[in-house]
This record gives sequence, C-alpha cells and structure tokens, in this order.
Amino acid sequence: MAVDATVPVVAVGLVGGFAAARYSGRRELGGVVLATAGAWCTRRWAVEKGPAVAGGLLATYLAAFGGSHPLAKKIGAWPSVGLVTVAAAGVTAIATR
Repeated sequence: MAVDATVPVVAVGLVGGFAAARYSGRRELGGVVLATAGAWCTRRWAVEKGPAVAGGLLATYLAAFGGSHPLAKKIGAWPSVGLVTVAAAGVTAIATR
C-alpha cells in the first residue's frame, strides 16, 4: 500500500520547521518551512479529498505545531517535535488512504 505524498511533507514541515528555527536562530524561517509545507499539503488535500478533510488535516497539523510547545516543557524540544510529528503524520496517513 502506497503512502500519500503529503505524509512525508507533514513530517518535513514539522521537523524541518523546528530545525530551521532552532539552528538558524530565526523563528520566522521555521515558520516559512512550516507554512510552505502546510499550504502545499492543504491544497493537495482539498483537491484529492475535499474541503472537510483538508480542513481537518490542516487543523491537525496546526494543533501538532501548537501542542509541541507546552509538551516541550515536559519532555524536551526534540522529543516533543518527534511525538507530534508521528501523531500528525499518522492521522494524515489514515485520512488519505
């Protein structure tokens, strides 16, 4: 079974956005990575699965980003990003079958 192309892009958006912000020292650069991946995925979801699924998956993606911040205070930054990325990518894989 093939995985939808948006699944790895969700992962790259979350992990890559964090890494870009952290290692460049520029939070806005991380935001560009996050937003670019999210926009590309949302457009593809809307075309292939419809606006309801696209909206739900975008909400999941943004909740993963937002949820990683308070979670990082409890378990650390990288573990938090890893956990929310696995969750968001998993939801995306299921919803885009």
